[in-house]
Amino acid sequence: MAILHNSTKLDLVLCTWLRLLLQICWEVFVVPAKVVVGVQWGDEGKGKIIDILASRAQVVVRSQGGNNAGHTVESEGETYKLQLIPSGVLYPNTLCLLGSGVVIDPVHILKEIDGLESRGISCDNLRIDPRAHLIMPWHIALDGLSEKMRGNSKIGTTKKGIGPCYMDKAERSGLRIYDLVHPDVFMEKMKVTGEIKNRLLTDFYKEQPLDLDAIAKQYLECGKRLKKYVADVSVLAYNAIKEGKEVLFEGAQGTLLDIDVGTYPYVTSSHPISGGVCIGSGIGPTLINEVYGAAKAYTTRVGEGPFPTELFDEMGDKIRNLGNEFGTVTGRPRRCGWFDSVIMRHSVRVNGLTAIALNKVDTLSNLGTLKVCVAYKKADGTIIRDFPATIDELAECQPVYEEIEGFEGDLTNCKSYDDLPETCKRYIEKLEKICECPIKMVGVGPSRDQNLER
Repeated sequence: MAILHNSTKLDLVLCTWLRLLLQICWEVFVVPAKVVVGVQWGDEGKGKIIDILASRAQVVVRSQGGNNAGHTVESEGETYKLQLIPSGVLYPNTLCLLGSGVVIDPVHILKEIDGLESRGISCDNLRIDPRAHLIMPWHIALDGLSEKMRGNSKIGTTKKGIGPCYMDKAERSGLRIYDLVHPDVFMEKMKVTGEIKNRLLTDFYKEQPLDLDAIAKQYLECGKRLKKYVADVSVLAYNAIKEGKEVLFEGAQGTLLDIDVGTYPYVTSSHPISGGVCIGSGIGPTLINEVYGAAKAYTTRVGEGPFPTELFDEMGDKIRNLGNEFGTVTGRPRRCGWFDSVIMRHSVRVNGLTAIALNKVDTLSNLGTLKVCVAYKKADGTIIRDFPATIDELAECQPVYEEIEGFEGDLTNCKSYDDLPETCKRYIEKLEKICECPIKMVGVGPSRDQNLER
């Protein structure tokens, strides 16, 4: 019995060491797949972080959202405002993939392709999953009409048809890229769905019906041009990871705009969190082991809904103007407020963040004493540190601030973390401690070379 007992213990030890050895081999010999997500309400400067990491990647994948998102990337003195095309397009040898979770306006994506190619940027390495859903003209029409009907309860959508497209996807009545490049299939499905949508437009909204023949002609022409880009993104991404290629999954929007864990209903219609990457690109979660969260050194928001640290005074205006806080897609002024660590801890948890990339630290320079929200105070006086599950609870919360010594000077010329003022480093290190996640990148300007890696 003693021999058997010792043998069992030895087997357990060997299994433990074997698991450890396999883990080390994976980390050493397999290039990790990285995810970049926004960890506030979007517009956190993901474009720059994605561009930096895309320059080191061989494959860049977009997995959700549509042309309601925008990444502004500055490269070699040029500014590119990307809405659907992955940021890897700026690198000629990088494969750029749009997964099945993306919703695609074919007219828009061709304009974006044409715009890039007119500037000498080839889109030959772009691939689009055949399962990605199409934004149709009725989606755009219904988006605007439903938002108008909500009146003072409007969500604040970009009116680009994103929500209605995802609605049809969930209802299983949507059209997909596969249909678009198979004209007979497209015509059959488009006619059935289009007639239903026209009834909705005429009978409920009292609007004119859409010209389905004109839509068919326009979209089938788009299909002819897009056909060469169609490929199974799930297979391409999986094989790239297994072959040891560096794969980057880029997020759109932000964590608080996630339809499940965001500030519902003031959210987008997809999953901008790290888990959404797996669904929208067709790969398993075990293939990802680095998740970067892009954040600002303060907080901004576009659209409706509660925002505990929002500033309505001169300081809010100053941050907005210094940070050029106006939407990439819409040009709308963003609501601005102090850094909210309650939001950040929520994002660390739901995304499984391994690192934070903190952008626009330079915007806070020369503003005097800074404030950081460390908790919320509810109407009954209760102090909470976890982000509320509903906007009703969030709306009653007031920020609990800690004041931190500000920093002076022009940070935009700093070339390394050591070049930053000591007071700035203390601010960053304070945020790192409160958020319970390492800050590995610090942004002091919009350009790629204004990102300081720690």
